[in-house]
Amino acid sequence: MKFENLRVVVTGASRYFGRALAVGFAHLGAEVYVSARTVEAAERTRTEVMGSARDRIHAFGCDLSRPAEIREFAARVGERTDRIDLLVNNGARWLDGMDLESASDAEIVETIESTAGGTVLMVKHFLPLLRGSLRPDIVNMVAVRDAEGASAATAGAAHEAFWAAKSAQAGFADILSRRLRPSGVRVFSLFPPDFSTSDPRFAEWDGSNPDGMAPDEKLTTQALFECIVYAVEQPRDCFIRSFHFEPR
Repeated sequence: MKFENLRVVVTGASRYFGRALAVGFAHLGAEVYVSARTVEAAERTRTEVMGSARDRIHAFGCDLSRPAEIREFAARVGERTDRIDLLVNNGARWLDGMDLESASDAEIVETIESTAGGTVLMVKHFLPLLRGSLRPDIVNMVAVRDAEGASAATAGAAHEAFWAAKSAQAGFADILSRRLRPSGVRVFSLFPPDFSTSDPRFAEWDGSNPDGMAPDEKLTTQALFECIVYAVEQPRDCFIRSFHFEPR
């Protein structure tokens, strides 16, 4: 298969885009190590996959706001494989509210730690496994979406702490790309506008249109997935730092 022997780690894989990535890469032949805040949530992604691809998904619990759980996640993956070829930092903690004072100190800290700190620590602890690969890539999903899948650009409901965390994530990805390039580790980020969260199990993933929505009305999950596939497949001397998508 297209990505047979590829080893992929995806955070925030219990639903929406994270689940789509896990399902998509597994059907292309990759071994996929997925995490969610609880192992039960990650396990649901695995059990929903049809056919032999299910056996290529491995579920783990990992709260990205807790450094010890990130270290444990990396260690447990390292017990199963000697390398990781692709790390996808998709997980993030959403925080509602347009008033800075509306959130507690604990909520603000957890939001920043899980999104910004979690991304930094995921890279730190998976870097040894990435360096064991002949084709190491890191993808950062720098998109702003709420817990129900709506974009903050549309809803305008994200708390300032969430915006701060996403900005930090983008800045980290930029400097990381520059510093890891000489070692052959490629880093790129996705900056999409609002996009469809169609499930890859359903017809939208195959390009059909059961809901009557105009095909070009909204960027699709499948299109974003194919951007990652495209970047991963490029020759190793091709470094794509980011994909920026413009809304219609």
